[in-house]
Amino acid sequence: MGQDHLTDLIERRLDRRSFLAGSLGATAGLMMGGRRGLAIKRQGAALKFVEVPGGRDGHHHVPTGYKSDVLIRWGDPLDPTGPAFSPTNLSAAIRKTQFGDYNDFIGYFPLGHGEVASRHGLLCVNHEFSRPDYMFPGFTTRKDLVRLTKSHAACELASQGVSVIEVELKDNTWGRVPKSRFARRITGLDTPVDISGPATGSPRMRTGYDPTGRRVLGTFANCAGGMTPWGTLLSCEENFQVYFVGSTKDHPEPENLARYEVTGRLGAAGYWGMFIDRLNLVREPLEFNRYGWVVEVDPYDPTARPIKRTALGRFRHEGASSVVNRDGRVVVYLGDDAPGEYLYRFVSAHTVHPVDRKRNLHLLDEGVLSVARFDDEGTLRWMPLVFGSGPLNEKNGFKSQADVLIETRRAADLLGATSMDRPEGVEANPVSQRVFVMLTNNVGRGKTNPLNAANPRTNNIHGHVLELIPPGGNHAAESYKWDIFLRGGDPKSKTDDADYQGSLVTDNGWISCPDNCTFDRRGRLWIATDGHRGGADGLFACETSGPRRALTRRFFRAPAGAEVCGPRFTPDNTTLFLSIQHPGMGPGAHFSQPTCRWPDQGSDGPARSAVLAIRREDGGVIGD
Repeated sequence: MGQDHLTDLIERRLDRRSFLAGSLGATAGLMMGGRRGLAIKRQGAALKFVEVPGGRDGHHHVPTGYKSDVLIRWGDPLDPTGPAFSPTNLSAAIRKTQFGDYNDFIGYFPLGHGEVASRHGLLCVNHEFSRPDYMFPGFTTRKDLVRLTKSHAACELASQGVSVIEVELKDNTWGRVPKSRFARRITGLDTPVDISGPATGSPRMRTGYDPTGRRVLGTFANCAGGMTPWGTLLSCEENFQVYFVGSTKDHPEPENLARYEVTGRLGAAGYWGMFIDRLNLVREPLEFNRYGWVVEVDPYDPTARPIKRTALGRFRHEGASSVVNRDGRVVVYLGDDAPGEYLYRFVSAHTVHPVDRKRNLHLLDEGVLSVARFDDEGTLRWMPLVFGSGPLNEKNGFKSQADVLIETRRAADLLGATSMDRPEGVEANPVSQRVFVMLTNNVGRGKTNPLNAANPRTNNIHGHVLELIPPGGNHAAESYKWDIFLRGGDPKSKTDDADYQGSLVTDNGWISCPDNCTFDRRGRLWIATDGHRGGADGLFACETSGPRRALTRRFFRAPAGAEVCGPRFTPDNTTLFLSIQHPGMGPGAHFSQPTCRWPDQGSDGPARSAVLAIRREDGGVIGD
């Protein structure tokens, strides 16, 4: 979509006054690019689908009256006419033309407006991870690592990053558009990525091949993410720490390495540095500072370079959901997905322009990043991570704002942030403006991380969900109220200490390990799980107000070994896209012997991560 066309869409959607009124409904409308006439309905609509039963097998399951289609799989060409999937082909050049592995976050960006916006658009899909024992035949144990080559490493790097594909709905089925000018891969191998914001050019961001500290080769470990109101993807670099190898003995930043858990040890996920100098801690000791950021991608401009927005901080980013505040500034909520880490919020310095998209493309370079502290009385305070304030000074090793952002975790430590149970999905309800935080689990809570009011369970194996209440819907306020929305687990278990606010959750409906989440236009919460302790992972839905508040119900069940990621609705809520990641994984499993062979179900083919498009058979609104 060209600049003029997108601006025309926005002008038809909103005038300046209604935009700056700051309703989350307007924000969602702009973000989805063309929801003219689709007013957000008030809460209270009951979920009417028949629950999918729990269990575990090699298939996926949707409710009666729904259909699901595999839209694209690992290794499928972005253009349907391109080279076909071949796991034995070690050409990184070919893999850069194909859909990546371990698909996670999904962003949907419409092409058109009105009804067309929900039938034709761009999907931006993150690719989080890769493992040689699941990617290549013949690699089954750690001993096989000695046979890995530079070609294997290049193929893995080419399989991570982001895929952009053009999709269209025809005859109630979604498909890829051939010869799309928008289709492209952004990979960990060699895609040029700009560095922007306060850490740009910092001496700690400079390397032998980039002495300016302004451009990185590639992005990898792209897990969850978000979408901006001006129609760009925010792709989050999460577990970057496992990919750097080499001795840490004489490293110039040992404390920084330790705080980000960079050990340099060789492993199945971290052998690339044996062949690629920039990922070797001895040959390029500061390259690791250039990962762990949020990367902004413009799906409408295939010539635009991705940009690492350093003002959003550096940590193991899981999500980056944005809202337009009532004063016009953009607010981004961010989680650091590791046990005991923190919840963050970024507030831009400048306001979103309702029609000039170019002015918005650099809004995330200036603003204030804060970290959350929860008290026992139900108040959340946001503490700014600003150089020169409090302990963030030269005495503690910070010489600039760049240092604060490069070492975001240590800066948050010094401010006394509240340790959390793996904050992953963080989303604002488009109806109530309340913010919901998915806390996946923390088996070390009570041991390595002390209990606190917002994370009250020792050995928290099931996780929980928090509800944050910005005063008057002001997402830039210094303090919020908060409460626990639900505690995961089996309500029938005496040891789980589950709590669904008194709701009678069924044996099929209880959740475990909440991960990603989204909202439909009625304000109902949809939760994807990763590591469900009661069977296969799935997608669960619940209402957020009324008598069925927090009553979770299973809508989708994943195939064996898979987690469910990136739930994303089209603007009219008649299609739900889902990422199904690493099917077939399990103890002792590998490429040639997975726990299932989803989605192809062939007798000798590998299991393949894939994106599903789910619709009602009658084309109606999902959940109703």
